[in-house]
Amino acid sequence: MKTKLLGRTGVTVSELCFGTMSFGGDADEATSASMYKDVRDAGINFLDTADEYSKGKSEEILGRLIKGHRDELVIATKCNSQQGPDVNARGTSRRHVVRAVDASLKRLGTDRLDILFLHRYDALTPIEESMRALEDVVRAGKVIYPAVSNWSAWQTQRGLDIQERSNWARLQVIQPMYSLVKRQAEVEILPMAEANGIGVIPYSPAAAGLLSGKYLGQAPKDQGGRLKTNKMYEARYSDAWMFEVAEEYVAFCKERGLHPVSTAIAWVGAHPAVTAPIIGARNTDQLKDSLAAIKIDMTPSLRAEIAELSRTPPPATDRLEEQKAARA
Repeated sequence: MKTKLLGRTGVTVSELCFGTMSFGGDADEATSASMYKDVRDAGINFLDTADEYSKGKSEEILGRLIKGHRDELVIATKCNSQQGPDVNARGTSRRHVVRAVDASLKRLGTDRLDILFLHRYDALTPIEESMRALEDVVRAGKVIYPAVSNWSAWQTQRGLDIQERSNWARLQVIQPMYSLVKRQAEVEILPMAEANGIGVIPYSPAAAGLLSGKYLGQAPKDQGGRLKTNKMYEARYSDAWMFEVAEEYVAFCKERGLHPVSTAIAWVGAHPAVTAPIIGARNTDQLKDSLAAIKIDMTPSLRAEIAELSRTPPPATDRLEEQKAARA
């Protein structure tokens, strides 16, 4: 397993990050422990969770697994989601962030979070307030590096500007959605991160399994998986063109003897702005294909060939014709 520097932190992380969303949900504690052993044996030292995953069980299980070697790991978690019936038990206000961090520390059984993501943009809370919340938990020694997930480029840049003007700890990591069928991040988010020296750990590199090929026409109609059982994923990947791209992509991989899941992850990881794609699985069999991504020789030409299979998002100016002319 190769390693990379995480943004401007000076911290070295594995080229893959393991996401524990399945812990306590699709994966029981024994299965979670088996997957954890496999990723550690593979050389992964970077783990991602969230307070909302399985209502806190993901953090609790991960906390038990990291005992005895916590200092060898870079642990990231997130806050924002509704954490109880109280109307204020959500969001990115200073009040909620401080309380959420304390709860995550307790579940994880640790004295600090290496990375804290504000999980989503909170339209009810000014960005200044959210950045001050991150500064509070950093100054308290509970969080080392502030981060955001699912924020747009302008929101992230605004947060950075506020932090730098106030001499606060800066955002060091972002977590956008990015895959062959979800390439909007290429337009502004990834260039913004690269320009600011921010680490990037994209999620859903295999598009919730769509790029595995198991949801294509030849698959059984009643086949399980998140696209069939999770309304959020079903809506996210509902466009017909995405399935067309997935079909072409799987055929492309088959012709070249490439595993589609491993290749999809390697394709995301090869973007120059990306630090480490987040991989996840429900069991150890699924995990093997994701871990095999490090064996794919994702050359610039191969990456370009794969990119041609999907829709290239227009630039921020929407003048795609100029972009095409420049490449001609």
